[in-house]
Amino acid sequence: MAGSTQSVTNQPPPLVGYDVFTADRALTAAVERHLDPELLDGARDELAALGRTSGSAQVQEWGAQANEHPPELRTHDRYGHRIDEVDFHPAWHRLLGKGVSAGLTAAWARPGGHVRRAAGFLVWTQVDAGNCCPLSMTHAAVPALRTDPGLAAEWEPRLTSTVYDRELRPAHLKAGALFGMGMTEKQGGSDVRANTTAATPLAEDGTYALTGHKWFCSAPMSDGFLVLAQAPEGLTCFLVPRVLEDGTRNVFMIQRLKDKLGNRSNASSEVEFDGTWARRVGEEGRGVRTIIEMVAATRLDCVLGSAGLMRQAVAQAIHHCAYREVFGGKLVDKPLMRNVLADLALESEAATTLALRLAAAYDDDGEQERALLRIAVPAAKYWVTKRCAPVAVEAAECLGGNGYVEESGLPRLVRESPLNSIWEGAGNVQALDVLRGLQREPQALNAYLQEVGKARGADHRLDGAIKDLLTELADLEGIEGRARRLAERLALVLQGSLLVRYAPPEVADAFCAARLGGDGGAAFGTLPHSLDLASVVERARPVA
Repeated sequence: MAGSTQSVTNQPPPLVGYDVFTADRALTAAVERHLDPELLDGARDELAALGRTSGSAQVQEWGAQANEHPPELRTHDRYGHRIDEVDFHPAWHRLLGKGVSAGLTAAWARPGGHVRRAAGFLVWTQVDAGNCCPLSMTHAAVPALRTDPGLAAEWEPRLTSTVYDRELRPAHLKAGALFGMGMTEKQGGSDVRANTTAATPLAEDGTYALTGHKWFCSAPMSDGFLVLAQAPEGLTCFLVPRVLEDGTRNVFMIQRLKDKLGNRSNASSEVEFDGTWARRVGEEGRGVRTIIEMVAATRLDCVLGSAGLMRQAVAQAIHHCAYREVFGGKLVDKPLMRNVLADLALESEAATTLALRLAAAYDDDGEQERALLRIAVPAAKYWVTKRCAPVAVEAAECLGGNGYVEESGLPRLVRESPLNSIWEGAGNVQALDVLRGLQREPQALNAYLQEVGKARGADHRLDGAIKDLLTELADLEGIEGRARRLAERLALVLQGSLLVRYAPPEVADAFCAARLGGDGGAAFGTLPHSLDLASVVERARPVA
């Protein structure tokens, strides 16, 4: 009898041993929709392989280990020499190596590369979001480097390589390289024009010595960094290599690693420059213009990252409820819990659908698509990243007390969930960027209205939301105080249009009712009871 208390009943099995990509119906549908047919079979095979890797018990354990054993800074060696190195748990290197080999920095090097990478990035985020930071920075550095054809020819093959080389040595001796970036400073934050780091020209054309600090330098173990500093002609972008061509270490003093709420596996740092060698990227005094495409790429990755976190949170919640029995039946079949899960599933599918549509615009690269990205990216970054935290918290609640225990994995998702809203420009920055796009680039609004207009007439609630949005857009004078509301409406209408066109009717119906028609509450689980919620939940269930 003594052993009877050790029996375990009514507990779900771990959500492992499955294909994260194939089990995500919204994601697989988006890939099929946006890729050319001749690329589709290869892309599906590639993404399914990454999905199986991501869903394996071993790789999920690596994600947990990398966060349980965060990086450690070593400023000096045993003899007192300054080395400024960051030590990572072996799991971190395994994860980063798999992310690189999966092509998550190679979007610019192959057809359909942005859609394929976006889907892979969304899948890989569900293992560990921290290692996605250097993958994102490396990916985003490419358009900035392309402002200098010589630099692009030298560095782009390394950055788009599928070889992970962790050793600190001259980049020209490596088969693959990673990039970080250092933009913000203590006094400026998002106001990079207030930067004080100074760039003094050296004898060799295009080279400078940097002196100053960076309050937030991402991925300090990288091979190179894009940095903003004040040159004689104004704010300028520079490439700072970690190791110089002769094998000596560049002056790159890591003062400390940030102690962050989440994102524990990833190293974020404060660094000092003191005569640090750098090469100019783009024109002197045109630093913001040089990095603008890089910023847009990292902001889209914030959308993808949040979509990935939401998908994993929703998958865990539905998986738990599909096995858990309460009051004589499965928890997933109880009307109120079904409402909560369906509401969460709507948010996840809307985020995924929007993120992949924006990735497809990068692959198209036509004038119309570039114009759409101008306001759609900051609007999506504003809204999708803000929805991530409430989704993660509600999903944890679906597991009850188990969701508050580290072993469930939900606490790590909750801690990670605010990050993408804060990094790469917080909410106000995104909302104001939307305004700038509307006021300075009328073609951006035209492109947006043409996109959402493709669904006009298919749902009366979407039609009403478009009409209300046009009324709000009619007067942009003095609109700064309403910028958040406008960014939210732009994102929601675009999501509604995409779901009406592409999602199953029950998903589009529920989204338009709750998000556009006003027939939903402020909390999750307040959808109209008359909707086909069982089908919405079943679509989101992680069963391959």
